[in-house]
Amino acid sequence: MATQKLYAGAKLREIRTRLGLTQKDFAAKLGVSLPYLNQMENNNRPVSTTVVLALAQEFGLDVTELSTGDSERLVSDMREALADPIFADAIPPLADLRLTASNAPALARAFIELHRSYRQTNERLASLDEALGREDARVQASPWDEVRDFFHYCDNYIDAVDRAAERFASPDASGPGGIRTAALRTLGDHGITVELVDMDPLRQYDPTNKALRLSSRAAPETQVFQLLLQVALLRQDDLLEATLDFARFHTEEARAIAKIGLANYFAGAALMPYGAFLAAAQDCRHDLELLSNRFGASIEQVAHRLSTLQRTGAKGVPFFFVRVDQAGTITKRHSATRLQFARFGGACPLWNVHRAFETPGRFLRQLAQTPDGVRYISLARDVSKPGGSFGAPVRRYAIALGCEVRHAGSLVYADNLDVGNANAFEPIGISCRICERKTCHQRSVPPLERRLTINVDERGVLPYQVS
Repeated sequence: MATQKLYAGAKLREIRTRLGLTQKDFAAKLGVSLPYLNQMENNNRPVSTTVVLALAQEFGLDVTELSTGDSERLVSDMREALADPIFADAIPPLADLRLTASNAPALARAFIELHRSYRQTNERLASLDEALGREDARVQASPWDEVRDFFHYCDNYIDAVDRAAERFASPDASGPGGIRTAALRTLGDHGITVELVDMDPLRQYDPTNKALRLSSRAAPETQVFQLLLQVALLRQDDLLEATLDFARFHTEEARAIAKIGLANYFAGAALMPYGAFLAAAQDCRHDLELLSNRFGASIEQVAHRLSTLQRTGAKGVPFFFVRVDQAGTITKRHSATRLQFARFGGACPLWNVHRAFETPGRFLRQLAQTPDGVRYISLARDVSKPGGSFGAPVRRYAIALGCEVRHAGSLVYADNLDVGNANAFEPIGISCRICERKTCHQRSVPPLERRLTINVDERGVLPYQVS
């Protein structure tokens, strides 16, 4: 497979601006001519190997910052938006979308936001809930979606919060027992009493009486996580608020949801401190069960944490992580790989994450290939959550964790898989509307970027052929 050229003009301009250099001075330090730098910054030329090396040697830059991850996310999100039937006769070519994502990322995000507002307006009308007759019937992004996009475009890594959590999880607080003790001690220093109570909510905090109640039905790792979340809300409030100010959310609801998300992030990062967790993951070749036992975390918490190891200068394996419900709807998503998930609807039915519900308690492995030719190894498992009492509803989810197959040697789950055999990889996609596969037997709707041929005298797996 040919090496993909790296176009990172927007990122080069961002780096130059951050360093406070003119184009002329920046070009001199990189050892290229001013016109050549100008062409690279405008994506008329790819970033050369010489420039990549100069960035590393001259400025000590982590060259993975030049990754096209954000551009790939934007391209994926625009393609999904353009799969809406309203664009059926006006779909730009993929090359144009890539140019927009690289050269005008703010415009791309504005387009995605505009389409999301359009969808929400249609949903309001379709629901017949009289929303248009109320004073608050303004078109605005869903707070939940706005927060999800915030973490998505931060690469699911919040450096200041992550480092604060790592400092909290000092060496004497390492391990599940130590971190629980450290959390209880910190809450005690704030005059807060902690009590285990037989109740449905996982956590209840009474600020007036400074009393924290945790559900005795919850698993031990969940109890520790909730303790650390409360520590974040009390001890790291200034940091969380400063991060929220930087994000500039449109509504108070989004800001409140994001604050809970940041507190959750702190809890996970304290339970699994970056340096210690990265070293342990590399040492055990990312064995989720070993990591779960070592850090006193659930399998889902471990998988999610692995997807956040994107610290500059100390990055882990770039994983994708996703959680789906029984209907196939994606409830959590993040990808540090080229694989991006659908913003709306469910995941590809050919993906092994859906089969995890059929084999509770077991890890399923899959070698998969996306339409762009990139190959992945995917690990899936159910993570059903009992209600804690007879008759209580059980929340059923499945998670998937994976990476490009070139990292297979770093995963214990790749052992004995025939990663060198092209025929061993199953075809998967992102969303039927933007998937280019012509013969998929699980296709639900035609791809909008292709013409269809219909033969009334012949019926195959599908009632049409994709041209």
